[in-house]
Amino acid sequence: MHRILKTAAIVLVTLPTAFAWSKAEDIEISTAQSRTLLEVVNTLSTKHYRTQPVNDDLSKSYFNNLLDNLDPSRSVFLEEDIKRFSKYETKFDDYLRRGEISPGYEIYNVYRQRLSDRLEKLLAQLQSSESNFDFSRNESIEIERDENTPWLKDIKEADEYWYKRLKSASLNLVLAGKTQEEAKETLIRRYTNQLKRIEQQDQQDVFESLVNSLTEIYDPHTSYFSPRTEENFNINMSLSLEGIGAVLQTEDEYTKVVRIVTAGPADKQGELKAADKIIGVGQGQNGEIVDVIGWRLEEVVDKIRGNKGSTVRLQVIPSDSTNESETKIIAIKRDKVKLEEQAAKSAVFEVDDGAEGKFKFGVIDVPAFYLDFEGYRRRDPDYKSTTNDVRKLLAELEQEGVDGIILDLRNNGGGSLSEATALTDLFIDTGPVVQIRETNQEISRRNRSRRKASYRGPLVVLINRLSASASEIFAGAIQDYNRGLIVGTQSFGKGTVQTLTSVHEGQLKITESKFYRVSGDSTQHRGVLPDIMMPQVIDPEAVGESTYDTALEWDQIHPVRHDKYIDFSQVLPALKELHDNRVTTDPDLRFIIDSYKLAQDNKDQKELSLNIETRKKEKADRELAVLNIENKRRAAKGEKPFENFEELKKSDDEEREEGDTSTEINTDDDALLQESGKILADFINLRNKTRTAANDQFGNGFQ
Repeated sequence: MHRILKTAAIVLVTLPTAFAWSKAEDIEISTAQSRTLLEVVNTLSTKHYRTQPVNDDLSKSYFNNLLDNLDPSRSVFLEEDIKRFSKYETKFDDYLRRGEISPGYEIYNVYRQRLSDRLEKLLAQLQSSESNFDFSRNESIEIERDENTPWLKDIKEADEYWYKRLKSASLNLVLAGKTQEEAKETLIRRYTNQLKRIEQQDQQDVFESLVNSLTEIYDPHTSYFSPRTEENFNINMSLSLEGIGAVLQTEDEYTKVVRIVTAGPADKQGELKAADKIIGVGQGQNGEIVDVIGWRLEEVVDKIRGNKGSTVRLQVIPSDSTNESETKIIAIKRDKVKLEEQAAKSAVFEVDDGAEGKFKFGVIDVPAFYLDFEGYRRRDPDYKSTTNDVRKLLAELEQEGVDGIILDLRNNGGGSLSEATALTDLFIDTGPVVQIRETNQEISRRNRSRRKASYRGPLVVLINRLSASASEIFAGAIQDYNRGLIVGTQSFGKGTVQTLTSVHEGQLKITESKFYRVSGDSTQHRGVLPDIMMPQVIDPEAVGESTYDTALEWDQIHPVRHDKYIDFSQVLPALKELHDNRVTTDPDLRFIIDSYKLAQDNKDQKELSLNIETRKKEKADRELAVLNIENKRRAAKGEKPFENFEELKKSDDEEREEGDTSTEINTDDDALLQESGKILADFINLRNKTRTAANDQFGNGFQ
């Protein structure tokens, strides 16, 4: 489990930097901040969904969370610092109830001093004439230090650790193509910039960080916006509608990609992925790549944003890389995400089941649950919404005589709850769609399907780990009503609702309610589990609600009466067996499985060698493994294998440059969509053999 802080689409999180004041007593909470803190504490205590009184247990949680947020790798504080701070472990609740948080400032300032001293020492080492490293020595460094790692015992142990960390950073740059002198210059700029950022921090930054170390205890989606953050976050911290079309967050000293906005520039370019880490940003095709490790989130965002039509180059550590040296440069042409390109769209493709003949299926891609509120308020009969667009597409596909529908919700991060309800209404008759339980435990079932179904034919819903929130409500309802088959991988697990409330200075975004399916199961944390599991593409331990340390748990409430349309129990075992057989033989599905396994094997590495020849061999071994996986697929498809990794990489680059950047659905090259079609074909065949009017509540109504 890793600690994810705040996303660019939500609020800036404090970076692991420190503060420039010389004395802890110089930092005092203002009267306005004290009043704000009291309001935050009282609001969290009375209105948050998670009942959590302000007591010693909360104090301990706050103490540990503050230390983890400041020093997640346990590389700055010393053991003696933690022992000195421990006197506050059960005292924070007393301070918070008084609107006071002075121990937090004290801890912050010790951290600031430790980090400032360390950065200055690193710069002194780099500026020394004897600073060249010997990369022929057999040394190694821990890849990941977390809350289970012991604190550094003393300065001597800290010096030894940071020597290796500095050497590792230098080796990463050398392996990326720099000389030792060039690597040294890059690191001097990096650490000098971090020192400057320490000096730029102010009291408002400190206060916001201290308060958010409290809000995170309640759940990861609850956060405090300072007045400055409240004013700027829509413009300066979100790339979702302008720029490259990506939502970013700060994690440790990196800027991490949370998700890619469908139909945005990054999505069309195709290389940037969720969980990639951005470590450098360059302007245009030839501009210098500026190192952004340790930068504040909004500063990285400012570098990435730019004029429409211009190019930004991102240096990233791919999510499946094992270390910082395995980077790549991604060039993306900036543009504004066109909302019309995010609209639902459809395509038709054929599936040959090899026995009964060909089926013609319609696929509807739903990238978001959107609603034109202004058009809706004006009572415009043609107002834009997910449901209206899908209704039209369904009618068109039925006119084309399709045998079934695949609704593709992959990468759909959610949106309007009313649209999730209305979309469900197109596929089921009247009945409840979702239950919502409030902080006071009252349960609302007002979100209902109110009309007869518009489409009554065979249905498959395709989801993945990035299908979240409203997508999970829809998929959960379809599954609970036995209206269609859910295929793909486990969804995100975002099953909570947040509201904004004003406090004396700024705003508090607070979780006040939780979604439950009509079956009584929560969509929170666990998400929706498919009826038929597809091969994993996204690592669920890197992306998803369960990766948040303080995510609300999965639970159940009473189910609500609802219809069951199709008896899948008779055909599911056979469907799974047919699917499993294809997974073992289909070259494209095997490629997905082999690629995922390779990434997981790399992730299991605990230590990183600081020997340059060892690292080169490890890189060559990984490239050979990637080449073998690709050639295995090509051989199975009767295609000529690549002779070496360079040939494979060149082919990928050429294919990307020549690729179609339109937002049309590519049915031919999407192995998971093709497999969804085969599952739907199997279902129709099996059901035609076993169906009687008694099998389905609606008899022949659902075909």
